[in-house]
Amino acid sequence: MSLTETQRAIHAFLAERIEADGFAPSQAEIARAFGFKGVRAAQYHLEALESAGIVERSPGRARSLRLLQLPGGPRQLDLPANDDALQLPVLGQVAAGVPIGADIGSDQMVLMDRALFSPTPDYLLKVRGDSMRDEGIFDGDLIGVHRTSEARSGQIVIARIDDEITVKLLRIGQGRIRLLPRNPDYAPIEVKPGQDFAIEGLYCGLVRPNA
Repeated sequence: MSLTETQRAIHAFLAERIEADGFAPSQAEIARAFGFKGVRAAQYHLEALESAGIVERSPGRARSLRLLQLPGGPRQLDLPANDDALQLPVLGQVAAGVPIGADIGSDQMVLMDRALFSPTPDYLLKVRGDSMRDEGIFDGDLIGVHRTSEARSGQIVIARIDDEITVKLLRIGQGRIRLLPRNPDYAPIEVKPGQDFAIEGLYCGLVRPNA
């Protein structure tokens, strides 16, 4: 099902408001934002987005809408709800000091093919920066993360060091832990004794939204 320009704009508006506010705008707020005369027009466009498999709503519950696909993101896969399909939350923003794997919730969901990842991810994380470009991980990519606190030297990990989350290659040896970028423009990070350090998960594949 193809979307109209207005429906694509509403899709983008929903994503922006959910990311900023943590919940979806009401139909009245959508109507005001797009200059509709009433909420019926907003409802019509939301029904079209729902029919296209882009959003999901719970009848009778205010602000219950959630995204199944990001604007300009990976195509909604026509997959049955079985072992071959994964519905993954996109965790876009994380408060300082709070592990990504914590129960912070997300209203953005994407349906993905399990075969794209190994091991099976628990969530997706949007990459910021290009320090892992030589591993084929670029700014704006959605990476799959398998939640675990254990990792081996040589694995790409999502790590928390002090108040920051980073995606790097883990090196353990000679009594030290280092987090290595895969871009010569960036310096390695050496974990110092006493620093707050933890492995949050393993990198297990990616999706490029604009591909």
